[in-house]
Amino acid sequence: MIAKNSLELLEFNKLLKLISIFANSDASKKSLLDIRPFDNKMDIERRLGQIREIRKMSHEGSPLRVSRFSDISHLVVKIRPEGAVLESYELSEFMPVLSIAFTISSQLGERDDSPFLKELTNHLSGFPDILNILKKSIDSEGNILDSASFTLSDLRTQIRKIEGRLRKKLEEIVRDEKLSSFLQDDFVTTRSGRWVIPVRMDSKGKVPGIVHDVSKSGETAFIEPLSIINLANELENLVADQKAEEIRILRGICSRIRNVSDDIKAEFETIVYLDVLNCISRFADQLQMEIPQINNSNVINLIGARHPLLQLSLQKMGSTHQLVPLDVQLSGNATVMIITGANAGGKTIAIKTIGLLLLMVSSGMPIPADSSSSFPFIHNLLVDMGDEQSIENNLSTFSAHISNISEILKATDSKTVVLIDELGTGTDPDEGAALACAILNELRKSGAFIFATTHLSDIKGFVHKTDGMINASMEFDQKTLTPLYKLRVGEPGQSHALEIAKRYGLPGSLIDDAKSLLGTIKVEFDNMIVDLNEKRTQYESALNELHRQQLEIKEKNKLLVEMLSEAEGKQKEILAKAYKEASDIISDTKRQLYAFLDEIKKKDKGERRKIIKQVEAQQECVAERLRAYDFEDKSTPSIDEIKRGDIVFVRSLGYDASVIEVNRKNSRLKVVARNMEIEVSVSDIGFKKGKSAPVKKDTAQDEKIEVIVLTSTNLIGLRVDEALSRLEH
Repeated sequence: MIAKNSLELLEFNKLLKLISIFANSDASKKSLLDIRPFDNKMDIERRLGQIREIRKMSHEGSPLRVSRFSDISHLVVKIRPEGAVLESYELSEFMPVLSIAFTISSQLGERDDSPFLKELTNHLSGFPDILNILKKSIDSEGNILDSASFTLSDLRTQIRKIEGRLRKKLEEIVRDEKLSSFLQDDFVTTRSGRWVIPVRMDSKGKVPGIVHDVSKSGETAFIEPLSIINLANELENLVADQKAEEIRILRGICSRIRNVSDDIKAEFETIVYLDVLNCISRFADQLQMEIPQINNSNVINLIGARHPLLQLSLQKMGSTHQLVPLDVQLSGNATVMIITGANAGGKTIAIKTIGLLLLMVSSGMPIPADSSSSFPFIHNLLVDMGDEQSIENNLSTFSAHISNISEILKATDSKTVVLIDELGTGTDPDEGAALACAILNELRKSGAFIFATTHLSDIKGFVHKTDGMINASMEFDQKTLTPLYKLRVGEPGQSHALEIAKRYGLPGSLIDDAKSLLGTIKVEFDNMIVDLNEKRTQYESALNELHRQQLEIKEKNKLLVEMLSEAEGKQKEILAKAYKEASDIISDTKRQLYAFLDEIKKKDKGERRKIIKQVEAQQECVAERLRAYDFEDKSTPSIDEIKRGDIVFVRSLGYDASVIEVNRKNSRLKVVARNMEIEVSVSDIGFKKGKSAPVKKDTAQDEKIEVIVLTSTNLIGLRVDEALSRLEH
């Protein structure tokens, strides 16, 4: 169990008070302030799971439906004796509790993604039968309603009627001119539950009736006129009956509650606990906290940790200063970390942050750190922090520290975390450092995690050469002489006492004298640390710049790939469209040429020449349309690339053909396609596909080709005079 002293030094109670602001009940607030770290890992993980589910519901827009409610624990105790009857206002306090229980039972019953909360609330019912009776009988102010029973409603109706008759009769008396001179005033009121009128004391004998009261001045007598006494008596009887009926109603409700009082108490306690969880969840959302991991590998790994009280303080002040997050890791190989650095540089805040976050995790709370942060389960957290000198116990600062550390040494084991602030101070520096090193070594042997701060250089050297120990420092800006509040692991820091003293106004000559008194070795050691820090800063700056450039190059490459991909897509789209249109042109041209050939065979020479001119014009038109698609590019082979036997694509035909003759002088080819021999220009060739398979010719085949060639003379690719010559022969 973690000592109360540790909780106070790390301000855990102050944290709980801030969380309790969100409480919906005094009972919830009290329960929150009583939170302490768990003594087993299972309870930690259960509470973290419950909080995770509540936050998930809230982030989805369906927060846990907990509203204001009263502490009814004392009322449950009061109602338990047989025959006990609570007042109506006391019973009204049960309604919010039962209503919340009923609502949450319904809310969680609809969810299959909240196993921890379902396990916690599976017994909740809200006792709807009792809740309905309460709502029917009592309002939120604790008044008994007419709807509580038919008898009560009837009695109250009669009472209202008689009260109306009484008021009317009294008002008539007050307005009576014969009596008005005897009255002190003209209003109607009640005294001792009876209706009366104010009569002047010297005229009380003039108004027949019963005196129920006299004013403090003695000048007014409050008289109930004899004429209304019978009616007033009837009203009093009805009021008594009403009271009896109200008691009967309350007794019946109390009897129902008494029969299930233990169950109601259990549901109330669950509602209180749910409200506590909801408070923690809302506080976690306010500070953007995360749920860390609980490991079994004995590792403390804090990433982006922030002190919640400091963070909240900066938020409330509206400060523009950003809280510098803390990154720290200790594991089985290194369990001792010594933090050094300038005064007011953040050393104490660093170990307080570590300690408070450990307490939060051990209590099943989210922490202000990255969700990848990880903690082991610990049994104890021991703290020696602050100036604890005691006049009462005759202890100096040093004695108080040693007394605390003595107790720490006795209680430390491998499941303990120890925090020590200003280790080795309060006595002779050499002796203090020697004692501190021995203490650190002894604590290291226990297997505990140790975080300590110091200003003593001898301790830094000891840690540097001792296995299992790590130096760390709080960064300091040498130029501005201001702390940067960033933890640097692996490097010792300097106190910068002289620099800070100069900044706060001590004369430069005094600072120089102090430096000369430090000694050569100390100065050289400090200069070495300064030099190392400057080089480290330069390396980090260069590394960050390199990282930035890498990211920039990566982004540019990504953009280029996207642009290239987009361009390729557009190119494919354009080519596909172009090839389709070109194919349509070729198909249409082929159809027209075949029609012309059929017509030529039927005509004489003169008519043939006219048709040939039409063909030539059509040929130019087709060529012009095809040139728009720029097919004469890299896909068109040169005449030197084509050989007899090659398979080529003929654009004007729209299909493949086999080359049978190559005329390199005129850049023309003879090809065979679909048993037809034609001559084409090389510009009409789309691309070369390769060699055709050798075909064994026989007489029949040659004859077939010859016949086709003779009867279907090819004019494609020829000029007009060439076509005429071909036709004439």
